[in-house]
Amino acid sequence: MTTFHKGLTASGKNLDGSSLRILIVRTRWNDKVVEALVQGAKDTMVNQYHVAPQNIVVQSVPGAYELPFAAQRLIQQSQQRSSNLIANVSEGVHNLMDDLMAESSEKAAAEAVQSPNPATGSAKSNGPFDAVICIGVLIKGSTMHFEYICEAVTQGITRVGLDTGVPVIFGVLACLDDQQALERAGLGTNPSNKGHNHGEDWGAAAVEMALLKL
Repeated sequence: MTTFHKGLTASGKNLDGSSLRILIVRTRWNDKVVEALVQGAKDTMVNQYHVAPQNIVVQSVPGAYELPFAAQRLIQQSQQRSSNLIANVSEGVHNLMDDLMAESSEKAAAEAVQSPNPATGSAKSNGPFDAVICIGVLIKGSTMHFEYICEAVTQGITRVGLDTGVPVIFGVLACLDDQQALERAGLGTNPSNKGHNHGEDWGAAAVEMALLKL
């Protein structure tokens, strides 16, 4: 009998995330589980895909309903900052060329070309996000609130990715009870099987989608 593997199968590609900048937007509801999921995503991106820790930005929001808005706002801000940085660098290069043309000395030109550009060293740490992971945990209660929030958050996160062109990974657990949530964060109470931390899968998915190309 063939064994069925439930979970994410590796892409088989040699993915290098060292050039990526990743945003994690996480909720403060169900903090214990969410924190474990966030850590799982971060550890996977850093240890398996070489994403620089300083290029992983974590932003918290109150609850799952706020995830889509926060993700979209932060993506837009990062893109705007990047555009401003490019404009400033372009202006600086233009001014430098004017100075070089006015300066007839070859020595001055050589020194100007060889001098490091202070804006390029930290460009990536302030650049646009290459992918976003939205992480939260919804646990069903006794009212319809659970169903309404699940639907709204799912649609919202999907729309953010399509509208911005930035991969947005859906990292929201929708669980029927506390135990399900704990097991899906690798925190289950069974000593022999604590479950699987789905944050690891989301970290891998973020890198793969950020590097997606033909």
